Amino acid sequence: MRLRHPDGTVIHLAYCTNVHPAEDLDGVLAQLARYAEPVRRRLGAARLGVGLWLSRTAVTELTADPEAVARMRRELDARGLEVVTLNAFPYQGFHAGSVKKSVYRPDWSEPARLDHTLDCARLLAALLPHDAARGSVSTLPLAWREEWTADRADRAARHLDRLAQGLEALAADTGRIVRVGFEPEPGCLIENTEQAVRLLAAVDPRWLGVCLDCCHTAVGFEDGATACARLAAEGLPVVKAQVSCALTVDDPQDPAARAALWEFAEPRFLHQTRESLGGRLLAVDDLPDALGGALPGAGPWRIHFHTPLHADPRPPLRSTRTELPAMLAELVGGPSPRTDHLEVETYTWSVLPSATAPRPGGGGPRDADLIDGIAGELAWARDTLTRLGLKDESTR
Repeated sequence: MRLRHPDGTVIHLAYCTNVHPAEDLDGVLAQLARYAEPVRRRLGAARLGVGLWLSRTAVTELTADPEAVARMRRELDARGLEVVTLNAFPYQGFHAGSVKKSVYRPDWSEPARLDHTLDCARLLAALLPHDAARGSVSTLPLAWREEWTADRADRAARHLDRLAQGLEALAADTGRIVRVGFEPEPGCLIENTEQAVRLLAAVDPRWLGVCLDCCHTAVGFEDGATACARLAAEGLPVVKAQVSCALTVDDPQDPAARAALWEFAEPRFLHQTRESLGGRLLAVDDLPDALGGALPGAGPWRIHFHTPLHADPRPPLRSTRTELPAMLAELVGGPSPRTDHLEVETYTWSVLPSATAPRPGGGGPRDADLIDGIAGELAWARDTLTRLGLKDESTR
């Protein structure tokens, strides 16, 4: 979907396909017909943006065969879809039975991460609409925080230099600009904007910046205005923003709240939990640890569990969607936008408690339910953005 900022900038709004489990090219193409095109039709949009997640297997298939790239481009065009952004954070196996910390490997100290990201950038350059100003690729915030040695930091710095050089060469070769955003996430080496400006101070801002995930900033109790101002002051661009909500509970000691939270303590994804207590931020790496007593529960919790933008969890739980419009106002509501790429990223539909996302017969949601859910989230985001003064151009 495309919206236009009052200053004339085109704002691209997409949904991230990491909600779908396909690992190979045939599976990715099947997603476009099974989910993305029906979502577009449900919204009445002439074209719909999809933020593709391509596993390493799919990327290898595409880079080995130019005809495969042309096939994907034809499928996108035929279904009224466009791609201006890729999610290159998960490398592969994102819907395995247990993902947890494996999603952070390979990290930026490893050559495989550099190679994968540059491959994604080259593919995106080939898939970009002819009238798109630029493309974006999101990636992990260097690494999970543990075992980060000086040697690994040196290797990562060299890889970031080579990444910027590769993106500059890509622009020279193709005429297409692709930038990479490092996505701060709780528990990682870069988990907030303060760490981002410190650890990314040496990167080339023409090609590298941050991907701001609104769920992640909320989990860290970051103020949106302060976070955005900090990045701007240091000249670190917001290459892309992920429009997402965190799970939150005001009174973690409430027995009803704890019972409801246990329903979200599922085994696939990591659900980092933070407690705000007297000006301090207490942290644990996963929700079961918090519920098991690793956090005192004397202050509110925010949990890294992406919840639907348009629907509240069952009380006494809630989400940060009430705070999300203010964050979007910081990103695109000013005289000029801080970013022109927005991506709805609720990848957790298959693990939401049944009271939040009904799943008849067990397992993941039915196709119709998932299509309704994704369309509902995009409609919520579109309507919120138009209230900020952006003009919806997606029906043209």
